[in-house]
Amino acid sequence: MEVNITALIDRYQNLIFSICYKTTGDYFAAEDLTQDTFLAAYRSLEHFDGNNEKAWLCRIAVNKCKDYLKSAKRRSEPWDWEEMQLFQSREGIPEQEVYETAVRNTLLEHCRRLKSPYSEVAVLYFHEEESPEEIANKLHRKLKTVQTQIYRARSMLKDIYRKEEP
Repeated sequence: MEVNITALIDRYQNLIFSICYKTTGDYFAAEDLTQDTFLAAYRSLEHFDGNNEKAWLCRIAVNKCKDYLKSAKRRSEPWDWEEMQLFQSREGIPEQEVYETAVRNTLLEHCRRLKSPYSEVAVLYFHEEESPEEIANKLHRKLKTVQTQIYRARSMLKDIYRKEEP
């Protein structure tokens, strides 16, 4: 059975991103880990037997997240599997919903602080979660232009968040 990586990305990118975001609690790290997951899946396609692709991708994502959390940069925050499961089980708790709303509102504020044209692209991509294709159509811009603006906006947002760290 031939597995198409593009079809896997289209089908599971939101699931994989959710796993990475809930595990790390870092939006930007989750984006990077999602990409790493699909890259690792692509590299090991020849060894994949084609059975249960969802579980296979989820396992890769969880392993990528574990590696990320163990990395030298994150050693100050000890995590283990039980703690990650507790973190994941908080979905639907009012405090968690308030926290997530606060995070989304902060992200929106930061996106709006960027200079034009990055601010409007950042709001549509990071806050409204529109695809680059949808943004390009909505703003009547070339797809490559929008992709470049998203990349630059992400870099600017990372700088803003880094400056806020204690």
